[in-house]
Amino acid sequence: MIEVDGVTCRYDGGTDDDASVTAVDDVSLSVGDGEFVVVAGANGSGKTTLVRTFNGLATPDAGAVAVNGTPVEADLVAARTAVGMVFQDPRDQLVAATVGADVAFGPENLGLSHDEIDRRVAAALAAVNMTGREADRIASLSGGERERVAIAGALAMEPDHLVLDEPFTGLDEPARRSVVEHLRERHAAGTSVIVVTHDLRDVLGLADRVVGLSDGRVAVDAGPDAATTALAELGVRVPKSVASDDASEAGR
Repeated sequence: MIEVDGVTCRYDGGTDDDASVTAVDDVSLSVGDGEFVVVAGANGSGKTTLVRTFNGLATPDAGAVAVNGTPVEADLVAARTAVGMVFQDPRDQLVAATVGADVAFGPENLGLSHDEIDRRVAAALAAVNMTGREADRIASLSGGERERVAIAGALAMEPDHLVLDEPFTGLDEPARRSVVEHLRERHAAGTSVIVVTHDLRDVLGLADRVVGLSDGRVAVDAGPDAATTALAELGVRVPKSVASDDASEAGR
């Protein structure tokens, strides 16, 4: 479980030495084991900053985050092992020259045996339909393939919770469908999945819960059906079919 208790994050506003901007403002929420949660909101609503506190990539100015009962700041290695993070731009986390070396990077840093690393790399690549591509150079991959390698790198850590920040940005339709199907499979296998997005088209049907942020605060935390009307008002792109259904209901 991921537990967020009164978290506030600020950063330098860039115009005045004393000025700061509050990116996340007193947020409390939890993500249960095996839950599929969508974190939605307009650009600048605090989504990315919030999820980066889940494994210590961002440090709260106030409040606390615990993963599986352990405070993040007390054991960063445990938090980053339990919470796999896939960044919005996979180029920000692809660190090796080839697919196999990149996916192996995280497990190698855990000090695992060669056999265990090989097992994890093979399983992670199979999960994203990249088996046999270990020797391919990262520079030669398409955007969708890089996204899948980034996901494989997170999966190779065998996390309890998988966080993906805008995973569909820049992907064509076949790649989007591939990522959606992969997330469906991971959720069915018992992994908690947290998807950060401003566009619900691909993931609304998978979600157990939708958390909507506005100006760094939780504006809605509800099931998908109950959340859609409020999310449209927050500048989140709601699927046309859902928006039409809501409009029909309102007109009755």
